[in-house]
Amino acid sequence: MHQLKPCVFLDRDGIVNKPPVGRYIERPEDFEILPEFLEALRLICERGYEAVIVTNQKGVSTGQVKPAALMEMHRVLIETVLRHNLRLLDIRISTTADDAHPDRKPNPGLLLTAAHEYGLDLHRSWMIGDNVRDIEAGRRAGCRTVFVGTDAPDTANHQVPNMSALVKFLRQHLDFV
Repeated sequence: MHQLKPCVFLDRDGIVNKPPVGRYIERPEDFEILPEFLEALRLICERGYEAVIVTNQKGVSTGQVKPAALMEMHRVLIETVLRHNLRLLDIRISTTADDAHPDRKPNPGLLLTAAHEYGLDLHRSWMIGDNVRDIEAGRRAGCRTVFVGTDAPDTANHQVPNMSALVKFLRQHLDFV
């Protein structure tokens, strides 16, 4: 029987890269990858987990972020990950402004379709984010959740104050698979 793989799902803004100063990161030159993300990703890979970024990017549908700019940011991200000898299984994006859309977090569609497509075990997986929407999407998908920040929703399984603390948390809590 095919063994399902565990995954760490990661929100983008504030987890992978510095959060936007305004509402959105509109230009690729403003997209700054956090060194702590690369440390966390190294641990995720070393422990045998897949890694998938799941991100709401409503700014595309509202016209504030050009699709080409978003693609360029993700191209830079993938190149950076590869340059560090790391890997991402996928980057899943919801560009819709429709909160009822199954892919727009807090709905779990991005996680569910990735799990179906790649054979991921959601119950052994984690969702890491800095927004209540991230935690809710992870919870609805059946994942354990980690909130990065100071105002964690009650529904989060775990909370760490910042990305440096996340690396320490993962070192302690992410089992080898």
